[in-house]
Amino acid sequence: MDKIAIISDVHGNLTALNAVLADIDLKGINKIYCLGDSVIKCANPDKVIDILRDRCDVILKGNCDDIICKPNVEYGRFWSRDILGEERASFLYSCPVCVEFYLSGHLVRLFHASPFSLEHVFNPMYDNADSLYHNLVIKNPEDLFKNTEFIGKTKSDPIPDVVGYGHLHTPNLFRFKNKTIFNVGSVGVPIEMMNDNENDETNRFSTMASYMYLEGNFNSKKLSSFNITLVRVPYIIDNEIKALENSNMPNKEMIIKSLKTAIH
Repeated sequence: MDKIAIISDVHGNLTALNAVLADIDLKGINKIYCLGDSVIKCANPDKVIDILRDRCDVILKGNCDDIICKPNVEYGRFWSRDILGEERASFLYSCPVCVEFYLSGHLVRLFHASPFSLEHVFNPMYDNADSLYHNLVIKNPEDLFKNTEFIGKTKSDPIPDVVGYGHLHTPNLFRFKNKTIFNVGSVGVPIEMMNDNENDETNRFSTMASYMYLEGNFNSKKLSSFNITLVRVPYIIDNEIKALENSNMPNKEMIIKSLKTAIH
C-alpha cells in the first residue's frame, strides 16, 4: 500500500517543517502533497520553499502565496516576498490550485481552501461570523465537492469521494452523506479555534505541528483498504521564536504568541 503525506500552511516555519519531514521519513511515507500557504508569518520562507520544491510531489497555491507572489509586486511591500526573491515568487504563483487522484477506489480531491476560491472557507468548528471571511463562508458541506471553473472542472467531471484542504490551521475529519472531508491543520502555525487562555497548560497539545497521511493503493479505482491518519509532531518552538526575534519581520510578536499558545 502507498502512503501519501498531506501537509499545509507551513508559513515559513523551517523548524516545524524539518520536524514534520523527519516524522514522514520515519513512517516510510513515499509521497508528499503540500496544500499551500507556504510563506508569510515565520522567518524562513526562502529556505522553506527550497525544501518543499525538493521534497514534495505536488505543491498547491494558497491565498497567502497568491497575495505576495503576484507579478510586479514592488520591493518592500511584503517582507516575505523580499526574502523569497523573484524566482521563488514566480514559482509559487504558478502552482496549481487543485489536484486529484484515485486511492483504493476513492477519488480524492485536494485544494487549499475550497473549490470556489483560495479564501472561501468551510469551518465545521467555528462560523467565522466575526472574521475576515464572514462573507466567504461555505455553509453546506456538499459545496466542497462541487466541480467549479476555479479548479478547472466541469459538470461532466466525476465528483470526488474524499475532499482534503488546509487554510483553517485546525485539523478535523468527518463523514457527510457517504463522503469524507478532512482538514490537515497547519505545519507552521497550528491553532485551536476555541483557545482563548494564554496560560492554559493544555494549549501545548495544540501547538504541535499537524499533518495527515492517506494510505491505500495509489491510482487504483478498485475499492480496497483506505486510511486517513492525523499526526501531531512536537518541535522546538523556541528555535523558531529565536529566528523570528533575530529577524526584522514586522508584527512578529503576533506570530510568536500564536506559536506559544495555539491562539489565533
